[in-house]
Amino acid sequence: MLQRELANSNYNKNNQVSSPIVNSSVVHNQSNNNDANHISRSALLEEFRNNKLKKYELKDIIGNIVEFSGDQHGSRFIQQKLETANNEDKQMVFDEIKPKALHLMTDVFGNYVIQKFFEYGSASQKAVLAKIMEGHVLSLSLQMYGCRVVQKALEHIQEEQQAKLIKELDGNVLKCVKDQNGNHVIQKAIERVAPEHIQFIIDAFHGQVYSLATHPYGCRVIQRIFENCTNEHDSLLEELHRYTFNLIQDQYGNYVIQHVLEHGDPEDKSLVISKVMGQILILSKHKFASNVIEKCVTNGTREERQKMIDEVIKVKSDGSSDLINMMKDQFANYVVQKMLDVVDKDQHDLLITKIKPHLQSLKKYTYGKKKKKKKKKKLIFFKYNKI
Repeated sequence: MLQRELANSNYNKNNQVSSPIVNSSVVHNQSNNNDANHISRSALLEEFRNNKLKKYELKDIIGNIVEFSGDQHGSRFIQQKLETANNEDKQMVFDEIKPKALHLMTDVFGNYVIQKFFEYGSASQKAVLAKIMEGHVLSLSLQMYGCRVVQKALEHIQEEQQAKLIKELDGNVLKCVKDQNGNHVIQKAIERVAPEHIQFIIDAFHGQVYSLATHPYGCRVIQRIFENCTNEHDSLLEELHRYTFNLIQDQYGNYVIQHVLEHGDPEDKSLVISKVMGQILILSKHKFASNVIEKCVTNGTREERQKMIDEVIKVKSDGSSDLINMMKDQFANYVVQKMLDVVDKDQHDLLITKIKPHLQSLKKYTYGKKKKKKKKKKLIFFKYNKI
């Protein structure tokens, strides 16, 4: 499935569902260089940056905490120290950054210091920071660094404050969903905030399911809804099913349908599979839809798989069958391979009987042919040449 995996890897690389929060263990990856942009540094910060031998502690930079937080190296230093600092040192740092907290939340390096307080600060410190965010949640959510702070806050503050902060996005849900930063905040809210506090998010999706499912960011949010709001998503699924055939062929919508096939209720899976019957050849030859057909094969019942097999092995008046065409296609051949991988013995034997007379003719087709470091990517001929 070389072509398929390349296509999927591009999607994962550019449109990954995971949030952009930097993990505490990888603070060293913050590699932006602000040397060219600084106006002036204090003598202390200059000494800190240039003296690699001296061992600094948080108490050594008191009075310069905000400046250090806005510096690449200083920020990293504070983050690392906060992970193991005692309560007194944490409070000392907190008292100094508190007046500038809102500014630091949107700073390229300062935002990581704020995040560290949501992770390692006291309950009162987290509550104070959340209070500072009030009235600014929308602007923070739409900002590259601020959105990370909002996400981290939703992970660590109390439910009452979660509800208060996220409610500020009411009326701007779709704007956030379609924003490269804001969509991560909506996803985090769906994952971490109690359903009764995010009903306004679900309500905003009614009548918008198709446009969201075909959007590079919206398709992620729809999937989070289906994963986390099991009692609230029925009406959205009903709306989704009206557009199944179109979504299957969409570069983003196909992921939403795949998600239903993998994680949905049996009746929803069956409804999707019923929509592809009679169109298996066409959809299997489609770059995006072929992924969905594979999921239909994998997640269908035995009876549903049998119906799909019957459709593709049916011999036409010219003596051909969809199965033979699929074996020669750059995308559809993987659907046939998936069938052979997951069907039961009787179904497998039936497919082999239909495939075997055509094995020699497959030699000239090289889609996914074995290449260096791609040992699994083979055409049916190479995978089943011993049958």
